[in-house]
Amino acid sequence: MRIITSILAVIATLSLAVQPVAAQSILRDAETEALFQDMVDPLAVAAGLHKGAIEVVLINDPSINAFVAGGQRIYVHSGLINAADSANEVQGVLAHELGHIMGGHVIRSSEGMGKAANISILSMLLGVAAMAAGAGEAGAGVMAMGQQAAMGSYLSFSRVQESSADAASVDYLSKAGISGKGSVAFFKILQNQEFRYGYRQDDDAAFYRTHPLTGDRIQRLQADFEKDPAWNKPPDPDLERRFQRVKAKLYGYLASPAATLRAYPDYMTGIPARYARAYAYHKDARIDKALAETDALLKMDPDDPYFLELKGQVLLESGRPADALAPLRKATEITGNAPLIAATFGHALIATEDVSHFNEAESVLKKAVARDRENPFAWYQLGTVYAAKGDMPRARLASAEQLVMTNRPAEALQNAQAAERGLPTGSPDWIRAQDIEMEARADLDRKRDRN
Repeated sequence: MRIITSILAVIATLSLAVQPVAAQSILRDAETEALFQDMVDPLAVAAGLHKGAIEVVLINDPSINAFVAGGQRIYVHSGLINAADSANEVQGVLAHELGHIMGGHVIRSSEGMGKAANISILSMLLGVAAMAAGAGEAGAGVMAMGQQAAMGSYLSFSRVQESSADAASVDYLSKAGISGKGSVAFFKILQNQEFRYGYRQDDDAAFYRTHPLTGDRIQRLQADFEKDPAWNKPPDPDLERRFQRVKAKLYGYLASPAATLRAYPDYMTGIPARYARAYAYHKDARIDKALAETDALLKMDPDDPYFLELKGQVLLESGRPADALAPLRKATEITGNAPLIAATFGHALIATEDVSHFNEAESVLKKAVARDRENPFAWYQLGTVYAAKGDMPRARLASAEQLVMTNRPAEALQNAQAAERGLPTGSPDWIRAQDIEMEARADLDRKRDRN
């Protein structure tokens, strides 16, 4: 599991409220991404899309939140996974966010903003005119009323979108044959959070919300879901099992070791508990205990690629790259060169500092970036092996790839220009260097415009 910094729009819980753009970090993990894909694919098909059309991205943020920000990606906060009790609950959230995507709500939100702005601008003009005529207090009152109307216009628009996404989620879950019990249960979790923090639930409070009142949503959703034949259908046991693994793994990765060991004490010997403790011990530099947990996991299933990946990661990050090769090679083979696992394997090959491994590292890493170009870690490792072999133009190109996707356009531009000068004119790599130059220049222009 690795953290990758990215620029994302921060949007209110399960909504599309307009917020400032802020830097957040993406958590990438092969097992987690495979689980998310299997959770969202049946919903995508129910919405008329093909499998793989929707991508779910995990954000390192403890708040209970999910959002869409254009395109066909759903962003889910780590706090939401921690708060959810089941895969079925998360599928309810994904169905709701898919409703926003299919409804084009990110694009259409500008309509609501436009109407609100029109009201606000008009009221400002009326207010200025009134004050110019000598009615200062009356003018100020007109302006305040206009701004209140503008807020009401936009919030009403947002509530309509939320209700539309709720209705779409009912349709998608029904067509996919997935029970809506998880959706209702998760809204109850949100409602409990609102009660905990003292959010008002009366009609006056509803005016100021981007969402319909949670209690009202629960009633409507439950009434609709209970009519569906899938309401009493048991959840998919495989997805539930995998979800509990990922939830524990994520907790162990993000929480302090002490918190993890309190949540998953030694007497708990199931896979989720051992998974969480392995991460906790690894973070706490208690390598023997971390390896004992991974070995216990592998005893349960010697061919589980994610257990093998974890053992390799612990060995690699504790300074034993040669020992990490066997489990990482096996994990890479079992998963058919899953890009994230392959990137870690490539890193281990390089970290041995044995030049006899460099050709294999290059091959593994090239396959990884061919299947997943948005992996700056893999590009960095590929650049390292190119440099070690003396291929500086391609080392520069790999560095440019890594730098442009980690929001360092000035350095990306320099590396792309250097790569272009050393690569054969007209070759695919030469063309790619030019593409990165254009992308980096555009990023720099946007930064200048913002300043």
